[in-house]
Amino acid sequence: MSEISDQMLLLILAFLIALSGFFSSSETGLMTINRVRLQHQGEEGSKSAIRILALLERPDRLIGLILIGNNFVNILASAIATVLAVRVFGDAGVAIATISLTLVILIFAEVTPKTFAALHPERIAGPSSLILTPLLKIAYPLVWITNLLSNSLLQLFGINPDRSTRNRLTKEELRTLMTQTGHRIPARRHGMLLSILDLERIQVDEIMVPRGEIIGLNLNDDVTELVDQLRSSQHTRLPVFAGDIEQLIGVLHARTALKLIDDPNSLNDESLFQERLKGLCDAPYFVPLSTALHTQLFNFQKKRERLAVLVDEYGEIQGLVTIDDILEEIVGEFTTDHIQESSQDIHPQADGTIIIDGSAMVRDLNRLLGWDLPTSGPRTLSGLIIESLESIPESTLGIELGNYRMEILAIQDNRIRSIKAWRHETQEV
Repeated sequence: MSEISDQMLLLILAFLIALSGFFSSSETGLMTINRVRLQHQGEEGSKSAIRILALLERPDRLIGLILIGNNFVNILASAIATVLAVRVFGDAGVAIATISLTLVILIFAEVTPKTFAALHPERIAGPSSLILTPLLKIAYPLVWITNLLSNSLLQLFGINPDRSTRNRLTKEELRTLMTQTGHRIPARRHGMLLSILDLERIQVDEIMVPRGEIIGLNLNDDVTELVDQLRSSQHTRLPVFAGDIEQLIGVLHARTALKLIDDPNSLNDESLFQERLKGLCDAPYFVPLSTALHTQLFNFQKKRERLAVLVDEYGEIQGLVTIDDILEEIVGEFTTDHIQESSQDIHPQADGTIIIDGSAMVRDLNRLLGWDLPTSGPRTLSGLIIESLESIPESTLGIELGNYRMEILAIQDNRIRSIKAWRHETQEV
């Protein structure tokens, strides 16, 4: 090296620092690049994406290659810098070379290239893969030996390098990814995707039609009433029971009852009408209250059912849910019936307060009013207030639920029938 001129050593030193910057930026760019986007580009035939994915299949080999190259050029640069400094400054050149080269490498070969690569990984990863792919083949024996030694050391600490979850996303990570990239997706589709992820968090009893609100056919009613109900019903499927919903006989598809309605012989004979009506019913499909929505959606598909009757741990009927109810949790309401029914429970007042029916569903209130009442407990506003009071109120009173204040207006049959509600910010007590 003593025969090489200072100018040549300086050029070599600059080239080595540039190589060090290349290895540093390559490591950051390849490790931070969006792999989901790479997978998509690879499926579309992008050669650059396919090449990068091939390198990332074995990150231990890729990192081994980069670190071998980076350390080699840094050590060689240190030796050349020391020779140059000693020639110029004598014995003090060793210290000067150490300090100067540390600053140069830190700024030009580490911080700057890695920062740029972190900000623009795609611009670094593609060109880098063109060089690293053949370089890995050339240096494979050295990389293999290095990985063998490092992996053996990892195994001593109970770490298996072959087991990796780097490409797997948890549900919460996927939710975070969807939230962060939501601005790139149309708002409606973004909401649908998040709603699909929420299906595992919601149970069927949170969206069910409560027992007291089930609309069905009571065989104890007169034939005329039953016929009028069938003709005016807005529901395709109706539960059929005798006297009480606990005496559930089956579920009737309204379309199958059309011939029965038009048959004068059946209409004139009440017992015959009831027997033929029972014969048209499908067997009820029972499911537990605690079933998650995503599970129930698959069960509807598997069993080819559209309506399920919900029972508690004692086998008592608590409500019903349809496949339409679950789909509406994903895509939103696709009819105005439910919105109109929910709106009928809410009556805004001139003073900014709202009169709410006690049977109003908490989830509907949150959706229609933009509130954030808790949905993990009781499903109705009446139940939520009773749970908070830990007793059934005997007279009108006021209560505070989070950011909302409630005034009970009417109580009947151990149920809160009417409530006046307002936010803290809009109405003072």
